[in-house]
Amino acid sequence: MKRFFKKLFTKNWELKLISLILALILWLILIPEEKIFSEKNLTITLETHNTPQGMELVKKPLDKIDVTIKAPNRYIDQITPANVVAKLNLENASVVQEDYALNETMISIPAGAKATVIRISPNTVNLKLEKIKEIMLDVEPDIVGVVKEGFKMGEWRVDPPRVLIQGPESKLKEGYIVRTSPIDISELTLTTKFEVDLILPNPYVRLASSRAKVEVIIPIQEEESEDRKRGNQKTQKNNLSP
Repeated sequence: MKRFFKKLFTKNWELKLISLILALILWLILIPEEKIFSEKNLTITLETHNTPQGMELVKKPLDKIDVTIKAPNRYIDQITPANVVAKLNLENASVVQEDYALNETMISIPAGAKATVIRISPNTVNLKLEKIKEIMLDVEPDIVGVVKEGFKMGEWRVDPPRVLIQGPESKLKEGYIVRTSPIDISELTLTTKFEVDLILPNPYVRLASSRAKVEVIIPIQEEESEDRKRGNQKTQKNNLSP
């Protein structure tokens, strides 16, 4: 019996090896590409969608994650970071939850690619939501320079004097001031009106309306000289004399 099996495997072994190789090649040629699968690693974009009304992200999650895709060889080259994206739905998110799990149902893959997601890294992301707050803040002009000698500046006026600001609760506080872009008064000799941009107290807040400018009026008048003052005083005395 042993001799039989030995002859079976050793007799004409070169021909048998060639036959095996030919059979393997033939199998690879004839088998459809749809039944041969490969894996591909991608770094893809993570998008957030459906932020709850009245809330906003103050700490955003990672904007890129790594995934491993398994798909038939026929389609694997068509799957790229340009057409695969992760979508995190925040519809049911809250201000108390900060960690959110990622799973294969959140990965958008081209239709018809017959692909599956077999790995996601990281599989959890961290973010923070806060309620949006609105408050009215005073506007103050940023006046730079000194008026020319012989002139003086009166009390400036801003229109509107206050603006509505909105932003995350922790980034918006009473007592903040909205300033304007700088106004140089060093060359002014007449009352002048400026239309200037608004500078918000921090980058996390924004104007609640589309108006991004205000008008600032800077009153400038000539100072009375000593001779003019004495003349005015003399005139007043003469007017008071019987």
